Amino acid sequence: FCMQSSAKTVQEYLKELPEDRRQAINAVRGVILANLPNGYEECMSYGMIGYVVPHSIYPKGYQCNPKLPLPFVNLGSQKNHMALHLMCCYGDPKLKARLEKAWKDAGKKFDMGGGCLRFKKLEDVPLEVIGQFVANLPVDVYVRRIEKVFAEIAEARAAKKTAKAKPRETKPTKKKA
Repeated sequence: FCMQSSAKTVQEYLKELPEDRRQAINAVRGVILANLPNGYEECMSYGMIGYVVPHSIYPKGYQCNPKLPLPFVNLGSQKNHMALHLMCCYGDPKLKARLEKAWKDAGKKFDMGGGCLRFKKLEDVPLEVIGQFVANLPVDVYVRRIEKVFAEIAEARAAKKTAKAKPRETKPTKKKA
């Protein structure tokens, strides 16, 4: 269950949150902003706080919806947890493994799906790990990584279509006399 906000600005979004969640989201947001490489922009994205590669830098936009800028990180409050959506981890198991190792090395419980890192309170988050993670993905590196992932997805889809289109070879059956 995703609690998407209809807030038009980050400030409106933060005002909607309960105080404890506002403090936690603001702390994570502060670390992201302090470490965010040049080129990314903060905005509202998918009903959460988003950090995106704007169309001015990456005109293709997001593969799923090119009218939207390329998402990098989203930060939001869900029904049962808060979440960091790390788009850069989708399709990149090595990057996700590095994040998991750093998170666990900081003594925190790692609760992540494909790219959604869940936490219940600020104490569950190693802020320095988030800061380093964000800082280590400049826009050009992220765009190259995403282009590679998109290309791999397209290749896999094409291979699947080709495999379905090929007729199966059948072995001749022996008829009983």
